Amino acid sequence: MLRTNEVRRKLAAGEEVHGLFSTLPETAMVEMIGCAGYDFVILDCEHTLVDPQQLEHLIRAAETTGLTPFVRVPEADPGAVLRALDAGAMGIVVPHVRERADVDTAIRAARYAPEGMRSLNGGRGPGFGRIDLPTYIERANAEIMVIALVEDAEGVTAIDEILSPGGVDLLLPGPGDLSQSYGVPWQVRHPRVQEAVRTLRAGCARHGVPFCAMSTTPERRAEWHADGVRAFVLGEDRDLAARALRDHLDRARGGS
Repeated sequence: MLRTNEVRRKLAAGEEVHGLFSTLPETAMVEMIGCAGYDFVILDCEHTLVDPQQLEHLIRAAETTGLTPFVRVPEADPGAVLRALDAGAMGIVVPHVRERADVDTAIRAARYAPEGMRSLNGGRGPGFGRIDLPTYIERANAEIMVIALVEDAEGVTAIDEILSPGGVDLLLPGPGDLSQSYGVPWQVRHPRVQEAVRTLRAGCARHGVPFCAMSTTPERRAEWHADGVRAFVLGEDRDLAARALRDHLDRARGGS
């Protein structure tokens, strides 16, 4: 059933939020992320094979621990947006936002009239009848977030056009794909990529849109925090699990 979006609430109050990408479609992993104290999880349905029923279970796992579930949908797929929200997602992450039309398409799919044209449905969102349907429409438009993932040079150039009409609740840069877009694949610390990320941050500041930094080191998080950033993605579960397994074996082989 639709709940208060704690990430939206905390950002509006100036509080800090931390999340992870989840590319391991396992309910136990999502529960662990929530139990560890993260604020949100981005369930990846762009690069990961997740069927609709499985996605609903992943969202339920997030709900059990108070974790706010967002879903990264495939590019330009309004049907995927609808299914994710009907399953209970509290926000959608729209990949490869290159122009304002990409945002408008997402808003139309994610929000009910008059803001959009999300297809009407009952089910999990209104708690199988516990929330009056007209009330649910109003609350869903207020709680569900549209998150723009900008990971192409075109999107960086068009950042003011993308943000100025409103409707974007959070902006997330994609340094990996940005590096490829600028001709330096996986060189995410390349000056051109770093400058692109700073351009996105500046655009968010101009238009009053929260910026979510992709940050895996305390030093970089401190820099972003000093710049007023309060939302952070700290990596993904797959990388963290693989690193922990390697470290565990290294310690065992070293006799420590």
